[in-house]
Amino acid sequence: MPGGSSGGSAASVAARLVPAATGTDTGGSVRQPAAMCGVSGLKPTYGVVSRYGIVAFASSLDQAGPLAKSAADLALLMNAMAGFDPRDSTSLERPKEDYARALQMPLSGMRIGVPREYFGPGIDAPVRAAVDQALRWYETQGARRVELSLATSRLGVPVYYVIAPAEASSNLSRFDGVRYGHRAAEYRDLFDMYCRTRAEGFGAEVKRRILVGTYVLSHGYYDAYYLQAQKVRRLIARDFVQAFTQCDVILGPTSPTTAFAIGAKSDDPVQMYLNDIFTVSAPLAGLPALSVPCGFDDAGLPIGLQLTGNYFSEAQLLGIAHRYQQATDWHSRVPRETPL
Repeated sequence: MPGGSSGGSAASVAARLVPAATGTDTGGSVRQPAAMCGVSGLKPTYGVVSRYGIVAFASSLDQAGPLAKSAADLALLMNAMAGFDPRDSTSLERPKEDYARALQMPLSGMRIGVPREYFGPGIDAPVRAAVDQALRWYETQGARRVELSLATSRLGVPVYYVIAPAEASSNLSRFDGVRYGHRAAEYRDLFDMYCRTRAEGFGAEVKRRILVGTYVLSHGYYDAYYLQAQKVRRLIARDFVQAFTQCDVILGPTSPTTAFAIGAKSDDPVQMYLNDIFTVSAPLAGLPALSVPCGFDDAGLPIGLQLTGNYFSEAQLLGIAHRYQQATDWHSRVPRETPL
């Protein structure tokens, strides 16, 4: 599988069908496909790139971002994509910046945060080894490793899978066969048209998330689930703010595993959701995060290195990634074809 809801964009870049593509990242859907397809992908700070024209899934998390072979290409794309858009109420008014300005930045003295929670049990051995090797390379360039803790990061997945489905339930209610999208060809009355349209138009996973979201927003459960999740979301953001007083960038794996076979986890959605453990925290906090290739496992499947920065530090993240890509060739290698 190509990694997520921007998997088509990542696979197109990986197959060299296109030099670059756009994607959307809600809980990691730019970065995880980038990692699993062996390309580079950036989730910008929330509000830096317009969401106008995107089908809203979770409005407080959705963020458009670029995918390309290299960090240098991502910088060029960001120069074209970023900026204020009056058609998007979440778009930020900020001075225009050059995202390629830091591509040759020095690494000496840079503080790289290494959260202990990102290197615990559950990470495939080849993934951990590749990320450790990348970290050691940065240290040879004069960067300094800073051990730190992001204690609330372990709550990222449950928080995300309350907030995102709740917002999806609200956003996707407009796809009812009257105002937007698909409408069933045959139906008996208005109610039957709604039922058949949504049954035909949404896949199993989308239906699952709509049902979960409707449940957590329902009377008697809103305070117990949705409100609590929003409170923990604030704690996650606070942990990152504290971490960035100790370091300049946070480094870790993008995904605990490499790509798994299509359908391998369809019968166990929770296991599939746990693959987002390292990617959901950045959108919950509204932070920028970047995935770049850093190796392959024994089966020839790509491994992604994730770099998370403070708010509006996209140029710095791209510079840190570009320096790594100047010294390695993981981003230029094409993943080995594996039998279906």
